[in-house]
Amino acid sequence: MANITAADVYKLRDMTGVGVMDCKKALVEAEGDFDAAIDILRKKGQKLASKRAEREANEGIVIAKISDDKSFGAVMMLNCETDFVGKNEDFVANANKFIDVAMEAKAKSMDEFTALQIDGRTIADHVIDLVGKIGEKITLSRYEIVEAENVVFYNHHSNRISALVGFNKGSEAIDIAGKDVAMQIAAMAPVAIDKDDVSEEIIAKEIEVGKEQARQEGKPEDMLEKIAQGKLGKFFKESTLLNQAFIKDNKSTVAEYLKSVDADLKVTKFYRIALGA
Repeated sequence: MANITAADVYKLRDMTGVGVMDCKKALVEAEGDFDAAIDILRKKGQKLASKRAEREANEGIVIAKISDDKSFGAVMMLNCETDFVGKNEDFVANANKFIDVAMEAKAKSMDEFTALQIDGRTIADHVIDLVGKIGEKITLSRYEIVEAENVVFYNHHSNRISALVGFNKGSEAIDIAGKDVAMQIAAMAPVAIDKDDVSEEIIAKEIEVGKEQARQEGKPEDMLEKIAQGKLGKFFKESTLLNQAFIKDNKSTVAEYLKSVDADLKVTKFYRIALGA
C-alpha cells in the first residue's frame, strides 16, 4: 500500500479544487498515482452529476460574444444551483473559456460545442469536472448562434441576461443602433421579430386566452372571437420586436427607429437567453 502523505493530499486538492477527504480517498484508491486519482475524482463527479439530476440549476451565467468580423455570434448559458457559485471566480472563468473556444471554432450546435477540446479533453468533460470540484449540479443548458452580415450582442452587467441579434448590413451607426436593439430584446423579451414570425401555437394560445378572459368578463359567446382577435393585436404590439415601443423613445416603434437609422436595415434573427426563464 502506498504511503499517502498530507503533502500529497494537499497537492491533489490544489490541482483539482476537490475537498481534502475526497482527495485522500482517491489517492489511497489509486495507490498514490496522481493521474489515476484525478480520473477517480472525475468519475465521482460523474456520479455526483447523476445524483444531482433532480436538483434545480436555475442560477449561473449567460454570456454572448461575437467574432472580430461581426459575422458570427454565440450565446451560452452555464447553470448551477446557487447564486454564490454563479459568481464564483473559477466558475465564471471556465464559462468564458468555454465560449471563447466555441467562438474560435465557430461551433454551430450544442453537440459541436460540447465536443470541442480544451487541454485534450472535451468541454463536456470539463463541465463534469466542475461538478466534482464545486459540488453542485452544473449544466450547459443553452447554446445558440447567429450568423449575419452584422451581429451585435448585449450582456447585462449581472450576466443573467444576454441578447444576440443579426442585421442585414453594418456600419458604425448600425452598430450603435444594434446595441440599442439588443438592449431592447434583453429588457422587453419579444417572442418574434414581427407578427408574421409568431408561431401558430403561440397565436392559438393567445386567442384561447383572450376568449376565456372575455368569457370571464361576461361577454356574449358570439363576440368572443372578435374580442380575442383584438387582444391578439395588442399582443403583437407588445410582444413582437419591430412593433414594440422603443425603450429609448416610446413615441416610436423599434421598426420606426431602425428605419430612421437606415431605410433598408432589417433584423434577421435574434436570441434572448435569461437565467430562470
